[in-house]
Amino acid sequence: MCAVVGVINSKNASTYAYYALFAMQHRGQEASGISVSDGEKIHTIKAKGEVGQIFSPEKLKTLQGRLAIGHNRYSTAGNSSLGDTQPVVATCILGDLALAHNGNLVNKDAMRQRLIKDGAIFRTNMDTENLLHLIAKNKSANLKERFVASLKDCVGAYCFVLASRDKLFVVRDRYGVRPLSLGRLKDGGYVVASETCAFDLIEAEFIRDVRAGELLIFTQGADGFESVQLFTPEPRICAFEYIYFARPDSIVEGKSVYEVRKKMGEALARKFPHKADFVVPVPDSGVSAALGFASHLKIPLEMAIVRNHYVGRTFIEPTQALRNLKVKLKLSPIRPVLRGKEIVVIDDSMVRGTTSKKIIALLRAAGAKKIHLGVACPEIKFPDIYGIDTPTFEELISANKNAEEVREYVGADSLSFLSIEELRQSIGGERDYSLISFDGDYFI
Repeated sequence: MCAVVGVINSKNASTYAYYALFAMQHRGQEASGISVSDGEKIHTIKAKGEVGQIFSPEKLKTLQGRLAIGHNRYSTAGNSSLGDTQPVVATCILGDLALAHNGNLVNKDAMRQRLIKDGAIFRTNMDTENLLHLIAKNKSANLKERFVASLKDCVGAYCFVLASRDKLFVVRDRYGVRPLSLGRLKDGGYVVASETCAFDLIEAEFIRDVRAGELLIFTQGADGFESVQLFTPEPRICAFEYIYFARPDSIVEGKSVYEVRKKMGEALARKFPHKADFVVPVPDSGVSAALGFASHLKIPLEMAIVRNHYVGRTFIEPTQALRNLKVKLKLSPIRPVLRGKEIVVIDDSMVRGTTSKKIIALLRAAGAKKIHLGVACPEIKFPDIYGIDTPTFEELISANKNAEEVREYVGADSLSFLSIEELRQSIGGERDYSLISFDGDYFI
């Protein structure tokens, strides 16, 4: 998951990076960081926590420069310690470097052991740091040649933004598993970001998506940029960007996330065999699909589950007797609406099944007479290794139970999932997608 941003040739580089990260907070809440080049040195502020907690106006004023990169962390490699926050910064023979990464390198462990045997000393547990060591150890004359050569050793999913004192390098893996878009700022600078919702906030003009396998090179003070097609593109954008990760107002590979999610809900509705008084979305990620579901069947949609958006960290450790506390803190049913009703609950996905089980128990306790559960994606049967923190086979409920057993476990009166083909058609059947959570096709 994670969010990355890069800004160049703008006097407000750090401010634009801040607001872009703020818009993409949903892609990672563990930590955030911004690195800015003043033309001589790279200065970095990063910490655990959310964007608004870390960067005050006073701190942003200390990050002066026309080149900035930033990162929101959702850990899939490394630890949740401060040392594993990004951007990762280092100094080598070519000067200061800062690197941010969205994705996951599947050969990270073998690469790290090889580098350690070669004398490398690591400061973090992240796969991202491997790339900095590869760049530093390469003997090519300039950073572009070192970066290109180092990328050939990186296997997996990645969107990298690399800042030197006067250049910004942006690259996407040949499969384009994670999204990355290019925009133009009102002051003439350029911005790249994981999602287009960042462009909306900073009023940047969307130019295009960074192509799978493409390297973009921007230079301070120079208009335009260099584009190099490093690898033969084999686009396989991750389907989970449409199912869950991306904000509904983002455009991913030319497709509205909101509209795609509505189509997923419509696909569920087309095979729904029961009657219901109304549809209830699980907020917030189930709302778009629920709208599509309700619209297709021409039945009402009720926001009968209220989400508390102000739940942050808590010092309460739930005991066995209070095991539902975490869900209750976030979600609360509206009893007068639910009492005596037959309802359809729509959620975006089901991983372990524990949250669905608790939500259905809450709805039953609130008086719902009958509860049908619709999941707007296929059964998740395989762990993802390209940047999603999905658990092992043992923890994935659909890897160990059939649909009827899952229904019994969560306590629903009926349960339906999308098929893989229905998902593909909802997103658009004209291209391939990364569907490994559903079909186990580890294509890299």
